[in-house]
Amino acid sequence: MNATSKPSDVEAWLNQLGQPSADRDYKPGHERLLALLQATKEEGYVLRQPKLRIRVAGTNGKGSTSHYLAAAFSACGYKVGLYTSPHIRYFHERMMVQGKAIADANLKGLMGDVMPLALAAQTSYFETATALALLFFSQQHVDVEILEAGVGARLDATTAVPADVGLLTPVALDHQAWLGDNLTDITIEKSFIFNGCTIAISTEQDETVKKVLQALPKPPAYSERYEKPLGMLGEFQHTNAGLAWSALQAIALAGLCSLDFSSCAEAIAQCLVPGRLQHVQWHGHQLWLDAAHNAHATQALLPELAKLAHFDVIFVCTREDRDLTDALAALATHAKKVVVMTGKKPYVYTTVADALSTEMALQSQGKFLVLGSFITLAETLNWLESHS
Repeated sequence: MNATSKPSDVEAWLNQLGQPSADRDYKPGHERLLALLQATKEEGYVLRQPKLRIRVAGTNGKGSTSHYLAAAFSACGYKVGLYTSPHIRYFHERMMVQGKAIADANLKGLMGDVMPLALAAQTSYFETATALALLFFSQQHVDVEILEAGVGARLDATTAVPADVGLLTPVALDHQAWLGDNLTDITIEKSFIFNGCTIAISTEQDETVKKVLQALPKPPAYSERYEKPLGMLGEFQHTNAGLAWSALQAIALAGLCSLDFSSCAEAIAQCLVPGRLQHVQWHGHQLWLDAAHNAHATQALLPELAKLAHFDVIFVCTREDRDLTDALAALATHAKKVVVMTGKKPYVYTTVADALSTEMALQSQGKFLVLGSFITLAETLNWLESHS
C-alpha cells in the first residue's frame, strides 16, 4: 500500500479489519500475530522485553485488576504500559502509558507502518491491536507491561509473547462458542495464562474451576480478599484488588521489582475505572453505568445495587445468546422497571438512545442503571454528551 492510499484517520484504518468485538472477530492461534511482529522487525521495529510483563485472564474483573496493578506500579516510580479491551469510546484507550492513552499522532504513525503488514498477515482486529500496543510500549521503553487477555488464554494474542506473571480472575461461563460449553473446558483454556510464568496466582474459584487448576503441573497460588477501602464500588472489586495485591507481594518477594506498599495501597484506593458502576449526573438524573453483560457479572453486582436504593429503570443490553434469566429476576427487585435489549424480537426499543430518551423523559429526577457491553456504555455516554 503506497502513502497516497493510506487512510487519513484511525477509524478508517480500523474499518479495514472488520468487526471489533473480540469474540466475534476471534481467530485462535499465535501464528498471525507472530508473523506480523516478524514483519515489523524486518521493517526496523524493535520489540523490547520489559523489566516485567504481566498477563491477566478470566471471565470478569480482568480490566479492573489490570488497572489496579498499573496504578500501583506507577505510584512506585515504574513506567507502565497497560493494554486492555475493549475500549469504551476511542480505540486509543486500549493502550496506555502512565495512565494516558496513546496520542493520536503516535497511533497514526504506528498504523501507517503496521497496518499494511497486518492486512497482509490477515491478523484480526484484536491481534492487530495487540501488536500495536506491544510496539508502542517498546517505543516508550516501559518498565512494566500489563496485558489483558481478549478471549480465553491458550490461543489468545496476549499469550503469544512471554510473560513473568500470570493472573486469573473469576472464571464463569462465557464465550462458549470458542472456549467450550462447560466450566472445565473454559478453565483449561484460560489456565494457559500461567504458561511460562514465574508467578501464577488465581482468585478463589468455583470448585469445578479449582479442580482443573490444582491438576496443573504448577498449580497457582490463591489470592485473598483485599480488606482496605476502595474507591470503586462493589464487593467484587475487593476480589479484583486482592488479586492485584497478591501479585504485587509475590513480585516483590521474588525480587522482580522493588515496591513501596504504602504507595501501592494508596494508588489502589484511588483507582477508578470507567464503566465500573460509574456514576454520572445528568440534568437532575442520576445514572450508574456498568459493563456487566453476562450472568456472572450481573449476579456479582446485586449486593451493591441494594446499597444504591431503588432504581426507576434498569436497562440491560446484551447479546441474545447470553442467558440472563436468573439475573433479570434478581434485578427486577431493585427497580420499578427493567428494560431488556438483547436483539430478540419483539423490540421494546431498537437503540440505547431511544430507550434512554423515552424512559428518562418520564422522570423528573430519576435513578437509572445501564448494564451492557462497552459498546452500550459508549452509546450511553455519547447520547448524554450530545444532549447535555
